[in-house]
Amino acid sequence: MDYTRLEEVMRRTALLAGAKIMEIYESEDFEVRAKSDDSPVTAADEAADALIAAELRAAFPDVLLVTEEQAASHAEQAEDFLIVDPLDGTKEFIKRRGEFTVNIAWVEGGVPVRGVVYAPAKGRLFYTRANGAAVEETGDLALDAPGAATPLSVSSPDNDALVVVASKSHRDQATDDYIAKYAVKDMTSAGSSLKFCLVATGEADLYPRLGRTMEWDTAAGHAVLAGAGGKVVRFDDHTPLVYGKDGYANPFFIAYAPGVDLKAS
Repeated sequence: MDYTRLEEVMRRTALLAGAKIMEIYESEDFEVRAKSDDSPVTAADEAADALIAAELRAAFPDVLLVTEEQAASHAEQAEDFLIVDPLDGTKEFIKRRGEFTVNIAWVEGGVPVRGVVYAPAKGRLFYTRANGAAVEETGDLALDAPGAATPLSVSSPDNDALVVVASKSHRDQATDDYIAKYAVKDMTSAGSSLKFCLVATGEADLYPRLGRTMEWDTAAGHAVLAGAGGKVVRFDDHTPLVYGKDGYANPFFIAYAPGVDLKAS
């Protein structure tokens, strides 16, 4: 993979998809339907998916592309592939909370090594550079002119005063029970893959997820966090979370800044 080309295409594609999503988000009304698994889908999910798929297939025609909204792509597998969630945080989108993202990632040998997470309503753009380092771009986020980028680095956590981030829409008692094992200074909540980015920026130390996720939900955030020095492991045995699994379903996991004293499940 040409990482320089990949960086350019993923960044530009995420911005294009974000603009399309915001057109629908800012309209007076939009249709919400239930998919076969009862999760919600909107016109914004489908429009962004079509746009992203067209851009990525044009740029990388020989690469497997897995996207949330194209069920046929879920049956294919490869060691190296692109994986997309065109609108992560659909519930946040529907509730007009703004905490939704465009996620695009490149997986090599089961590891998300490059990714982009764009939160268009928040104006926050996180991605990995060609060299694998993670940055947050600031400024006007011009389509074809990347602006200033701040390098991201995880925190140096204090295990006596941790900052924990948890899901806004999927918080449950099991998650609260696990968080209670830590000495927590502050709790924050966020929607979508922004939780990974809060750990990547050092705004949080720990993000445990004890709930259903799919690889397209997590790959881009995982790549950004890894590029900032963070880690993502399985909840049950603390081994690295890998990708390209049959069906693309994730186990429970923990994303964190190294130095956090992880507690047993």
